[in-house]
Amino acid sequence: MKGLLGIFVVLGLAAGFAGSARADSATDCFSEDIERRIEGCTALIERRDESLADLSLAYAMRALAYSLKGHYDTAIRDYDAAIAMRPDFAVALNNRAWAYFRWGRASTGLADVEKSLQLSPASPHALDTRAHIRQALGDPQGALNDYDKAMWHGGARMIKLYQCGLTEARLYTGE
Repeated sequence: MKGLLGIFVVLGLAAGFAGSARADSATDCFSEDIERRIEGCTALIERRDESLADLSLAYAMRALAYSLKGHYDTAIRDYDAAIAMRPDFAVALNNRAWAYFRWGRASTGLADVEKSLQLSPASPHALDTRAHIRQALGDPQGALNDYDKAMWHGGARMIKLYQCGLTEARLYTGE
């Protein structure tokens, strides 16, 4: 009887450890620390026992981390995987467009942000991305229209973000 109890205890601990490892990976995948995010998301991706939606999210979160590090080619590969699993993943489409923009390939990202806006027309982040892309492609009026819409839909947070950028560029004094 003691032997059987010991086996159940060991199995219970192993199951708890596996569940704990999964929980830690999931927590790390959403970490503000970029390296922890990459490690946590990678662990979830490699486990391959997540739902398709969760796996897509893990790829997208890891892609965001790579993008923040400036590793746009790697980020785009992960966004490709996320979007292949969930073609209607508006945030991943927008973020892939932003990665293309930051990588110096604004025109490549335009189709992604357009699709993102079809799926989520009031997204201030997608409007901001499209504004940046339009500006880079030489369409200042289109960019201004999108910046205006981004502020309209994003509210005070987006306005403050733009004010900070304009202040940094010495184009806004707060008056």
